[in-house]
Amino acid sequence: MSIPENLKYSKTNEWLSAAGESSAKIGLTDFAQKRMGGIVFVDLPNVGDTVAAGQSFGDVESTKAAFELISPVSGIVEAINEEVLNEPEKINSAPYESWLIEVSGITSQIEMMDADVYGSACMGDE
Repeated sequence: MSIPENLKYSKTNEWLSAAGESSAKIGLTDFAQKRMGGIVFVDLPNVGDTVAAGQSFGDVESTKAAFELISPVSGIVEAINEEVLNEPEKINSAPYESWLIEVSGITSQIEMMDADVYGSACMGDE
């Protein structure tokens, strides 16, 4: 299982990558995509929508079930990854390159874990 050191991780298995002073990209972790199985559909907000830390911003459907996406930050959706909408299986093959949304104007953030803490938490969930 891959857990890049340069990212932050939520308890709900989203990763966060700073993309500027008050913006960040959000995606699903390798651990999450492995548990979900083959991802077949992604529903994301529109550019300009607001997201709230700890609240759902979309969902992912796999061959097993549907899963809510929980935003680790509050802000405005600046960009969505159209490639993932068109080819959701890319999340399975490259979870850390397949970001979902980019959020700007970040005003708050839930508590996040570094790679070591997240890795330990995942090992306890397997």
